[in-house]
Amino acid sequence: MNHLKSHWDNVYDTKTDPELGWYEPHPETTLQLIDKCNLQPNASILAVGAGTSNLIDTLVAKGFQNLIANDLSRVALDKLKARIKEVFNHDLNCVVDDLTQPKVLQELAPIDLWVDRAVLHFFLKEEEQTAYFDLIKKVVAKDGYALIAVFALNGAEKCCGLPLQRYNTDMLQDKLGDEFQLLESMDYTFINPFGGERPYVYTLFKRV
Repeated sequence: MNHLKSHWDNVYDTKTDPELGWYEPHPETTLQLIDKCNLQPNASILAVGAGTSNLIDTLVAKGFQNLIANDLSRVALDKLKARIKEVFNHDLNCVVDDLTQPKVLQELAPIDLWVDRAVLHFFLKEEEQTAYFDLIKKVVAKDGYALIAVFALNGAEKCCGLPLQRYNTDMLQDKLGDEFQLLESMDYTFINPFGGERPYVYTLFKRV
């Protein structure tokens, strides 16, 4: 994973947020699904592959106090943490960890919401995907939620120069198993900062 860490560190070190192909100034679709969870302000929310996402800013502004931002790139999380501190005077809990070989994340107390906007699709090997979904099953509490947004089957084949594994809702349900019930699924075409259309599938599951 060292080459991927270097890849992402370089991306976040050399580009501003609006120059990132996945930059979303207003993450409305993600927020709509989070709102459906009816979480309390002290709910534990883990954003995986968070990068420098302004979703975190929005959640802090909404009053959520127990946020954890994860990424493989320390450069990204350092930028995010500094911004949140400057704007909100909030000390964001950031965890540099590899979702396919998790160490710190394995030890988390049960969380109420797992949020993934666009990281799962970078895991091409079956063992990487298995590790990712095993981690969800380990850390998401009973009655907790998993929000997963990934490139749809008709989505882009590459992002940031890396090949992708694309999904539909049934594939995600199969990976999560019977412990997770699908609450909502929607197709969404994201228009990236350069005007390109990027078909996604957004899903919200509840652990039962």
